[in-house]
Amino acid sequence: MSYKTVILEKEDGIAVLTLNRPETLNAWNAEMQTEGVAALEEVDGDDAVKVLIITGAGKGFSSGADVRQELSLTGKTPWMETVTGRIVSGKPTVVAVMLKIANLGKPVIAAVNGVAAGAGFALALACDMRIASEEARFNMSFLRRGLIPDCGATYFLPRLVGLGHASIVVFSGDTIDAKEAERIGIADRVVPHTDLMKATKDLATKMAKNPPIAVRLAKKALHQGLIEPDLASHLNYEIYANSVLMNTEDFKEGVNSFLEKREPTFKGK
Repeated sequence: MSYKTVILEKEDGIAVLTLNRPETLNAWNAEMQTEGVAALEEVDGDDAVKVLIITGAGKGFSSGADVRQELSLTGKTPWMETVTGRIVSGKPTVVAVMLKIANLGKPVIAAVNGVAAGAGFALALACDMRIASEEARFNMSFLRRGLIPDCGATYFLPRLVGLGHASIVVFSGDTIDAKEAERIGIADRVVPHTDLMKATKDLATKMAKNPPIAVRLAKKALHQGLIEPDLASHLNYEIYANSVLMNTEDFKEGVNSFLEKREPTFKGK
């Protein structure tokens, strides 16, 4: 399937989803929200794709919602085409994008190539990992517009960096450079700008070699571990997941390859 506001490329088990509105620093308009959800559904349904990378075209990762389209009070944009209006009418939104990423049974890596602001910042937070260029910048200045951070930002951010750092980010509205983002835990790695995609694809290549069923259950375990009420409940889930996996062909391949001292070849069965 072809898209206009996003580019989806697939090769060797890795999909790269590029937000493609560089003239707006990849701001989310109505069309990109629709195509973003469709592209994620395509990735989810493609068993050949093992890992997803999300990045932005041009100088930015994503500057957030397209403010020109969101300012429906000017009368230039119908209210039903704003994010809130689209949610009410059941149309795909950037909020749906966050849910798709969180529920995708495959690792999702954000390759943050420039500014990540507002909903763009939230998009990076929704991904499982964030590799940032030295030129990456993060900003969450919702309060300066009379709003609170949305699109899952207040859900993901404190879980990543703790309540203290999250509060500083939200209440100060300061722009965070790549070095500081790595220090407080927003960015997992920072690399030279020219090395961003290579470093991200190298990491994705390693992950793509893992057994898909185990990856899906491991991702669920990691996310579930953040909300489980107690350790015993989570231990029970781990036991359940491994009991399922022990009946797969990939488990047998993993054991045999270890005993035979060779690299495993997983089939997702």
